[in-house]
Order: sequence, then C-alpha cells, then structure tokens
Amino acid sequence: MPECNKNLWAPWRMEYIDQLHEKSDGCFLCSARDNPDQDDKNFLVKRGKFSFAILNRFPYTGGHMLIAPYQHTGDLIGLDDGEMLELMTMTRDMQQLLAKVLRAEGFNVGINLARCAGAGLPDHLHLHIVPRWSGDTNFMSVIGDVRVI
Repeated sequence: MPECNKNLWAPWRMEYIDQLHEKSDGCFLCSARDNPDQDDKNFLVKRGKFSFAILNRFPYTGGHMLIAPYQHTGDLIGLDDGEMLELMTMTRDMQQLLAKVLRAEGFNVGINLARCAGAGLPDHLHLHIVPRWSGDTNFMSVIGDVRVI
C-alpha cells in the first residue's frame, strides 16, 4: 500500500501557530481581564468575583471555552479556596450553557499545568471546556494515526 499524507489541516489555527513564534505583548487573559469595555471584542462571556469565562479564539471545536482566575498565576497552588470554588462553579455553569446553546453531547474539561504538560500559556492558569458530539473529531486518531495540524 502506498504511503499517503497522514495530516489533516485545520487552517483556522494557523494564526495561533504563527503567533507562537512572535513576541507577545503580554498575557491575553490579563488583557481581557483588564478591559471590561472590550468584553465583546475579546469574546469574554462571563465575569465573576474571582474568575471569568472567555471563548477560545483558536478553538479545537466550536464553543471551546477557557475559564481563568483573575489572578495571574500558573498553578492551582496559587489560588485560595474562594478562587478555586468559583473556578469550578463557573466551569459547571459554562458547561451547562454550552450544552443548552450548542446542544453539546459531552465535554472534555482539563487543565494543562506547565509547558511540558501542554500549556500554551503556562503563566496564567486556565481550564479548558471543549464541547463534544457523537462522531466528531474522535475518529482522527483512530484511522491510520492521522493527526490534525
């Protein structure tokens, strides 16, 4: 059997990949946090006392959301009990919202702590909520070791 290209392209993520090689002007989460008059432009969905929910500008799937504490910290250890509680209650509330609005059937929820664990922004902790549907991108890894680029 001839060797075939085992890459599928996700061109909407190219801007994100390009930005990885550019010098950043700072933390995009802190920038969104500090500019409430630009919540619509920044896709900021909800503000709480200690944390906020923002749509991922470079999503893996539609509705991919980030929940972040206002505090610029790279680890859970830096959060007090009130911040931890709100981080999780906002995650629950945003999951419920995404289920209702997008009719998501399931979710991947997770935190990447440190760059070696996959954190693209290791200095500002954030939790990912990724909506899922039966038959969505799960097939990518199953058919011939295909990966989305």
